[in-house]
Amino acid sequence: MRANGRPLTTTSLTAVRNLGILAHVDAGKTTITERILFATGAIHKRGEVHHGTTVTDYDPQERDRGITIFAAAVSCTWGGHHVNLIDTPGHVDFSDEVERSLRVLDGAVAVFDAVAGVEPQSETVWRQADRHGVPRIAFVNKLDRAGADLDTAVASIRRRLGVVPLVVQLPIGREDDFTGVVDLVAMRALRWRAGSADFESGPVPEPLREEAGRRRRLLEETVAELHAEALEEFCADSALSDGTLARALRELTLRGDGVVVLCGSAYRNRGIEPLLDAVVAYLPAPADMPPVRGTADGAEQERAPDPAEPFAALAFKVTATATGRLTYLRVYAGTLRKGATVLDAATGRTERVGRILRVQADRHEDREEAVAGDIVAVIGLKSARAGTTLCAPGAPLVLEPPTVAEPVVSVAVEARRNVDTGRLASALARLAEEDPSLVVRSDPETGQTVLSGLGELHLEVAVEKIRRGHGVEVVVGRPQVSYRETVVRGVTGLVHRHVKQDGGAGQFAHIVLDVEPLDEPVFEFRSTVVGGRVPQEYARAVEAGCRDALAEGPLGGYPVTGLRVTLTDGATHSKDSSEMAFRAAGRFGLREALRLSTVELLEPVVEVTVSVPEDGVGGVLGDLAARRGRVSGQTAEAGTAVITAAVPLAELFGYASRLRGRTQGRGVFTTRPAGLAPVPASVAASVTGGLPAR
Repeated sequence: MRANGRPLTTTSLTAVRNLGILAHVDAGKTTITERILFATGAIHKRGEVHHGTTVTDYDPQERDRGITIFAAAVSCTWGGHHVNLIDTPGHVDFSDEVERSLRVLDGAVAVFDAVAGVEPQSETVWRQADRHGVPRIAFVNKLDRAGADLDTAVASIRRRLGVVPLVVQLPIGREDDFTGVVDLVAMRALRWRAGSADFESGPVPEPLREEAGRRRRLLEETVAELHAEALEEFCADSALSDGTLARALRELTLRGDGVVVLCGSAYRNRGIEPLLDAVVAYLPAPADMPPVRGTADGAEQERAPDPAEPFAALAFKVTATATGRLTYLRVYAGTLRKGATVLDAATGRTERVGRILRVQADRHEDREEAVAGDIVAVIGLKSARAGTTLCAPGAPLVLEPPTVAEPVVSVAVEARRNVDTGRLASALARLAEEDPSLVVRSDPETGQTVLSGLGELHLEVAVEKIRRGHGVEVVVGRPQVSYRETVVRGVTGLVHRHVKQDGGAGQFAHIVLDVEPLDEPVFEFRSTVVGGRVPQEYARAVEAGCRDALAEGPLGGYPVTGLRVTLTDGATHSKDSSEMAFRAAGRFGLREALRLSTVELLEPVVEVTVSVPEDGVGGVLGDLAARRGRVSGQTAEAGTAVITAAVPLAELFGYASRLRGRTQGRGVFTTRPAGLAPVPASVAASVTGGLPAR
């Protein structure tokens, strides 16, 4: 039989699912999305990533590179439910796209390779979802591959992610012979015919009945340990009914106490329909989510997911297309109608919504309205950015925006022809507007325009977008990493007096500062002044001045982090003291304190996971050592060695081609951020122009 999606028959919030597909690069996210669209009847021909014909990888660069770069939104219907789905990137350089998507999603499907299990970026996106409290189910993909094993993949999920996997399926066959799954909840077998998306449902095959019964029993025991109602029934009847088990699985998923695990092979169209059933059964609807919280006039407010509430939505993505500037919105409350006027809660500006679109990757369908729970795009907004709250003019509310990752790699860019300088500036401004993790600045010393991002590939894609999308030939300098400076040993009791008298009202500020190092790369400020010697508003001005001073450190002019500044004493003048004077005192006082402190240089470090044939291990280890890498682990399986090492980001430029050369093209590697680490003195001298750490 063929399971097709049915038209959405209700507008109830319980009939909507907003979910994302999360995974490491090449785990099969885009293929799963494509198969979901086909299974639900949203498309009538399956596309393939390697052919560049998938719906969500529509950008030319995505098709050329064979990876997802930009989060793409699609929608479909299944079993009377409307599903809004976002296919997110899996490469570490585009993790900010994942962050913005997770901010507006209610649930997610985490995809894992049945051979590799939990890979570095799989863990990264999982932790991102943890921070946002997004309920997840897991799909172990590629069970048709040689070496695929569901139990091994599940063990890595338990070990690496620290969660309780609730496996609800048993594979039928292994590797090339994988033909279907046994549903352990309904105790039925689903088999897919070779080369077809059609499947048959029937009783559990005789050879698998004992194993299926054992796994069903293990699932019931695990659920009973985590769920009170299930435990009562299990103690009374020594078993769980199908209905109780299904309800418990949903509640455990919503609470984050367990993760339902399914399996299949998306490329061979096996396991997609049960995955859709699980999305509907276990992941939350907008009605299951708590009221969204925001601030208005300094007070916290809540707004329920109800079309009758005042309108509130969060913009999470902005793109420029041939049809206009698209602003993607998650509507949390109220109803938005075409032609309506909305308020930008942060700036106080009002704008008019020209069109509302249901998005299907790069195709759009006009709609008259969007209601709470919807994910749509709108045309007509001129100033909204990712993170902007849009709300009803009469009911302002500011929602927390998604966090933006700090850039770690920079390149100098300039137009090849002087006549294109203006077009380049416009293109860079557009890029920064669409992708907040890209930062454009002008170097005050060289006058160069500097583009900063999250990695080499991130910057390559941005530059290529300028060339293709704006027709500007760009000259790019060598990548540079974003160094930081930190305090190793601080100073206490530093006295700074800011006195200025140029006629008329003067400036007077007297402060005493303590500076001490912190283990975390953050800045903290506190005031211990008593007796009103420095009023609170002046203490806040001192903090602002200190933050100004953090922009340039004493070693190489890099930003300073990892320190605590304490204002311990001070004095004011009855006429000449002001917030401006104390801000200047904070700025110059901290600069002086940093010059007297012991300061060292920090550099970004990444965790590199290299997969290489065993005969190439020696060369790879030697090359990592030459790049100042510190090996933290090494395993071998089926003739392949997996090496994990912490390597300075500055040493990884060009590593892909070097690795291919050393392993005859058989080696691959992945990276993920691993924080900051001190730069050795010999390297620091070259970075800071000869200035050693002090």
